[in-house]
Amino acid sequence: MSTTRAREHAPDSHEQESLQTPQMRRILASSFLGSAIEFYDFMLYASASALVFSPVFFANLEPALATVASFGTLAAGYVARPLGGIVFGHFGDKLGRKGVLVVTMLMMGVATALIGLLPTYAQIGAAAPMLLIVLRIVQGFAVGGEWGGAMLIALEHAPGGRRGFAASFANLGAPAGSILSAGMLGLFSLLPREQFLAWGWRVPFLLSVALVLIGLFVRLKVVESPLFLSFDREAEQRRVPLMQVLTGAPRVLILGVLVAMTQLTISGMASVWGLSYATASGADETGALNAKVASAVALFVMTVVSARLSDRFGRRPVIAVGIVAAAAFAYPLLMLTGSGSTVLFAVAVIVGQGIQGIILGPLAAFLAELFPTAVRFTGASLAFQGASAIGAGFTPMVAGSIVASTGGIGLLGGVWIAVLVLCLGALFLAPEGRERDLATIR
Repeated sequence: MSTTRAREHAPDSHEQESLQTPQMRRILASSFLGSAIEFYDFMLYASASALVFSPVFFANLEPALATVASFGTLAAGYVARPLGGIVFGHFGDKLGRKGVLVVTMLMMGVATALIGLLPTYAQIGAAAPMLLIVLRIVQGFAVGGEWGGAMLIALEHAPGGRRGFAASFANLGAPAGSILSAGMLGLFSLLPREQFLAWGWRVPFLLSVALVLIGLFVRLKVVESPLFLSFDREAEQRRVPLMQVLTGAPRVLILGVLVAMTQLTISGMASVWGLSYATASGADETGALNAKVASAVALFVMTVVSARLSDRFGRRPVIAVGIVAAAAFAYPLLMLTGSGSTVLFAVAVIVGQGIQGIILGPLAAFLAELFPTAVRFTGASLAFQGASAIGAGFTPMVAGSIVASTGGIGLLGGVWIAVLVLCLGALFLAPEGRERDLATIR
């Protein structure tokens, strides 16, 4: 199949003038709904790791060490995400985007339901945390493939001038899933503490089964990406997408990882570590979970706004505004979080997640526009999930360790700002993709 024919069938050729066609609405709904369900499962674990898993699965440890161990299991899932991105990216680039999306959803649903059924440390001893880690790794592996497929199925169908907004539907699943997971866990946290730890926390995990069935019904109706169908797959048949990315585009991969790390460190700091630090400092547990729900709404709104702005002004300037705002708010966020006040923690996490949304909105399109069609699934997934492993996976554990060893937030704030400055430099070294033709990127 010739390059000319590939161009003729690419979304940038204006075959689609709008996102309002029935097919595009179905695609965007599938991208959003599937991603929301996946991130409901994934972020439910994040909230539970801050509030539940220490006494349930690490009861043999001192409270401070149990919290760090609980965050360690959280990190295991994030470490598995790049591996999931590589494996599912390979099949997504070779066989198509749609099939991957069905497999990842099933895998995530099964793992999450099993976590809800897992015996405690008091019942089976050390096997409990070991099984928890295994299931968390399965979760991370699944979401590692989900994000790339959900994002690309929308972006590669969209007209050129709407790619940023279309791709953001996969990212909108994260705050939507966070709203649902925090809301469900917050509801059951109203139970007496003993009942919440005994069985209440399990119900939101088990409800994942119903959500997955709904998501599969929608996802199976989605058609394959036209860019995938039109590019010359025969010429790429013997090539391994991962090796093509590592040898042909190592620079843009590294830059993509650094840029994506910015919003993921905000997530790890404000939403996960911040929740644990705030409640340990005296904030009300249920009130803190409600604040997380409100912050997810802020993240959702700002993601939509910034994605639309990126289609007008470009990905780089919008992301840059978010990174600068994050650096300026780093110390205020840490001080408000450790104040012991539920209201001040709410201010910290809502503003922090709103800033995260500024970066998150254009991020999916920014990463996808770095790579050619033949390796776009692998390249974009590896960049985003690699950043997830570093930025979100280890941030809560590193933050907890720094605060535990220094007794304050001074060093933690300095380290965070330094990371953001490094990532801002990477942003300006990466190419701007708003005007690029996806079919001709090499």
